[in-house]
Amino acid sequence: MFRPLRIAAVALALLAAAVSSARAADVTFDDTARFLAGMQPSADSPLVALTKDPSWQHHAKFFDGAFAQLEQRQLSKIRTWSDVNLAAPRPTMFYMFSGPDFLYANAFYSKASTYVLGALEPVGAVPDLTRLPRGSVGAALYNVERSLASILSFSFFITKQMKVDLHANQVNGTLPILYVFLARSGKTIRNVEMVALDDKGGMHTGNDNPGPNATRGVRITFAGPDGEARTLYYFSTDLSNPGARATGFLKFCETLGPGNSLIKSASYLLHSGNFTTVRDWLLANSATIIQDDSGIPLANYNARQWRFFPFGRYLGPIAEFPGRYQERYAELFTRAQPVDFGVGYRWRTHESNLLLSVKVPGTEVAPAAETTSSAEPPKPPRPKRPRPPESVPPSGRSFWFR
Repeated sequence: MFRPLRIAAVALALLAAAVSSARAADVTFDDTARFLAGMQPSADSPLVALTKDPSWQHHAKFFDGAFAQLEQRQLSKIRTWSDVNLAAPRPTMFYMFSGPDFLYANAFYSKASTYVLGALEPVGAVPDLTRLPRGSVGAALYNVERSLASILSFSFFITKQMKVDLHANQVNGTLPILYVFLARSGKTIRNVEMVALDDKGGMHTGNDNPGPNATRGVRITFAGPDGEARTLYYFSTDLSNPGARATGFLKFCETLGPGNSLIKSASYLLHSGNFTTVRDWLLANSATIIQDDSGIPLANYNARQWRFFPFGRYLGPIAEFPGRYQERYAELFTRAQPVDFGVGYRWRTHESNLLLSVKVPGTEVAPAAETTSSAEPPKPPRPKRPRPPESVPPSGRSFWFR
């Protein structure tokens, strides 16, 4: 007599699964991003019901305050700086050692149509939020907040913390963070697709076999307020010499260049002999490079190929990176223009350094041996620039997550 009940229970379970799948199909990439970012999803989204949860409402209020402060303190000022100092940005921007930091990629290069981010951190996945275990939404959202704590406060991710945060909980990897940054940057996500690169730089999707040494990543198509379609790639890749030589990541990037490059809070890896491949690639395939002093050492730039525009103050590396002080960098920055925002390891306003290096047209084949290691750094031109605003935030101000 229990058989009909058992059959009925199975039927109900199958029906519930079918309904859940239908509901999941209705959850768009953009609604998921907005939900994770603490922003209201579209009115007909199944995620609307989850926004009634007090944990989501607390999360939304927290992110509203955090991103409002970040916008006022840094991002709006970076966009203003870029509008003044980047006269003709290329359509592609490269950001090596980025982690999931679309936020600053977009702030510095808001006019790019293709963004390529590469770092060790895994791509991860965004689960169907409608199927999270009951009561676990708050824990998932809190993990997102933890993952963003350092970049909201200091403008960079702390690598050791990322190794823990991006592997924890049901919402993991870089993808949820990219979702949050895209949504909070005013973007609308249209499509998300997992991709892989073979060792020749060819792209594979779906069930294509990329072969050994595949580089896994994600391709996100999105639009800004202007409605123009743009593309963000994030690849989980080893940028050390063995990794860069064994995979097709840099070969793929080369098909999109030359572009503009951003190097920020890069642990001074490009000062090491184990990262010469990606360092030389950046110098060969970048029309402009924006970096702090943790990027490419000044001695590796060809003095005939590049013009240097220093901004801010160079105080040397922080204590965690001893032995990376550059005398030539210090001399170059005696002629620096001021900036009214903080960035990099010296994240406080009026303590940060930012170097804009612009490749001189027609010098791409200049001898590589003629670097600043054998010549004094050139004096940069002094173009007229607007004075920074009179009011700047206190140097010690930072936003700490709850």
